[in-house]
Amino acid sequence: MKNYGFIRAAAAVPAVKVADTKHNTAEICRLAQEAFDNGASIVAFPELSVTGYTCADLFGQDLLLKKAEEGVMEIMEFSRGKSTAIIVGAPVPFRGRLYNCAIVLRNGNIKGLVPKTYLPTYNEFYEARWFSSGSDFLSSEVRNDGRFLSNGKDCVREGFTAQIRYCGQKCNISPNLLFEIGRTTFAVEICEDLWAPIPPSSYHALAGAGIIVNLSASNEVLMKDQYRRGLLCQHSAKTLSAYIYSSSGFGESSQDLVYAGAASIWENGSLLASNERFLTGSSMIIADIDAEKLDTFRRKSSSFTATAPDGTRTSSYDRLYSRIPLGEAADTDFGKMLHRHIEPHPFVPSEEIDYRCREILSMQVSGLATRLAHIGCRTAVIGISGGLDSTLALLVTVLAADKLGWSRDRVVGVTMPGYGTTSRTRNNASELMDALGITSREISITAACDQHFSDIGHDPAVHDVTYENSQARERTQLLMDISNQTSGIVIGTGDLSELALGWATYNGDHMSMYGVNAGVPKTLVKSLVKWAAENEFAAVKNILTDIIDTPISPELLPADENGTIRQVTEDLVGPYELHDFFLYNMFRFGYSAEKIFFLAKKAFAGEYSDETIEKWLRTFMKRFFAQQFKRSCLPDGPKVGSVSLSPRGDWRMPSDAKATLWTEF
Repeated sequence: MKNYGFIRAAAAVPAVKVADTKHNTAEICRLAQEAFDNGASIVAFPELSVTGYTCADLFGQDLLLKKAEEGVMEIMEFSRGKSTAIIVGAPVPFRGRLYNCAIVLRNGNIKGLVPKTYLPTYNEFYEARWFSSGSDFLSSEVRNDGRFLSNGKDCVREGFTAQIRYCGQKCNISPNLLFEIGRTTFAVEICEDLWAPIPPSSYHALAGAGIIVNLSASNEVLMKDQYRRGLLCQHSAKTLSAYIYSSSGFGESSQDLVYAGAASIWENGSLLASNERFLTGSSMIIADIDAEKLDTFRRKSSSFTATAPDGTRTSSYDRLYSRIPLGEAADTDFGKMLHRHIEPHPFVPSEEIDYRCREILSMQVSGLATRLAHIGCRTAVIGISGGLDSTLALLVTVLAADKLGWSRDRVVGVTMPGYGTTSRTRNNASELMDALGITSREISITAACDQHFSDIGHDPAVHDVTYENSQARERTQLLMDISNQTSGIVIGTGDLSELALGWATYNGDHMSMYGVNAGVPKTLVKSLVKWAAENEFAAVKNILTDIIDTPISPELLPADENGTIRQVTEDLVGPYELHDFFLYNMFRFGYSAEKIFFLAKKAFAGEYSDETIEKWLRTFMKRFFAQQFKRSCLPDGPKVGSVSLSPRGDWRMPSDAKATLWTEF
């Protein structure tokens, strides 16, 4: 089965009984079996989950330590024949000291023990009373000759790694262990480690860990969960990693504290899954981590691989770690069930839409206002078609004029009806300009195009690409000349989706002096106009609402016998919501067409057939590659989101690149 770069992970919170290792071991095995049955490659349990975190001075009892080891041995035997890496917490004695350890088990073997580095001894915490820090293993005194044991085989690797006899096996013990599973690598830290100024996982990530596992016992006080979630969000984002977090829950001693059993799985600052806290039983969450996406982000981020202020290069951290191979990831059927939300409209997610629209419009307005002020021009000239793109550009231009203290009559709107202009779009364009108080002009392009067709010997009855593009270029010529006439600049209206598809006439609507919509995809344009209608331009809300409801069309072909739009763009080039989905996932994450197809089928299940998605994906890829020459000479325009096709910014692509690899799926 194909994994598409995903790896399934689980975070389990067992209901414990303090110091009852038999009960805790049985519950851990039960939940681990559930994780295995669900195809998880990794399952994490809370800190000291074999004994319970709140054993306090009982950690000084040799009996508890022996029973904990017996419990780990039982879990080890349980793991035999299973492809899931099980990570549990237990107290481990070594060289006259006791360590709070995360123990990684898989297929009947202990793969490594990771001791906790930072031991809290403030407020309600007193861990240094019982445990020693894992930093003991990072000193030169315990650094061995670079050989360590992994599943019965000696592997050569530098690193700060000691060896311990535990559960009848010779095991590696060190904070600096990297566990390789499938095509990804994970590392472990424990609770307080995350809260340190520089968490161990920062170094783990630099050494190559794409997934961080945290075994925790974080108690609850007012607002702590909100702070903790913010910490997890930001840390996973800064380290460009996935973060699996599991914390102690029901059954821990409530003598002085309450443990709610928080569990969550994060990916580069995004929450994939979280559980309900304060349950009276066990719980488990499952999420599919996109390891391929994280690798792409790291390769693209020059800061992630840069030299540190102390002169240490990122690659140097690798030699401080021991790498332990665990084998292949679980053979998970991601096609049957994918444990993550696939957003069908990534440019317009449902949450925070008010904030996003306000921010984007502010960026567009600020960019244009800066350009107008810098040039010192007298006017801003814009072609108004009565469609969405030109409407958004007009609203941005009006707001920029207001920001600069201009009289609105310095905004010159020009509507240029042609062969395919309908009364609906023509009336909306005129009424909108009048209502906004800008200078309004109407210039028909019909006579000029008739003359042009006569000049070049083209039959106007032939509605081919010459017929259509001549109209677009005539409109652009008018706007450019009017801008010269009025000492202004032409404001471009074309959007990001059109740039991706090359759905623009070269040196026609493709060209302007500042393209305010260059970073705005088609699916977002409608949301921005709607937001503006409800917040900034309530007086013209009815006009804007009708523009939103008008089918998207360049109106370059004559209307039908009823005077309505005949040329509907999405009938010709495909649904923009699909194209924007393809663009976002290809550009942002570097996905192959095969993976995009897989994700699109999940995102648009029940809305589009597999055949329809495949058809338009192939169209997108072919057009994206064939039309790069138009993007190579784009006018200036502001980047407002994570996707930008400007040749001066995020996207530098040869105009002669072949689409072959992106159409073979």
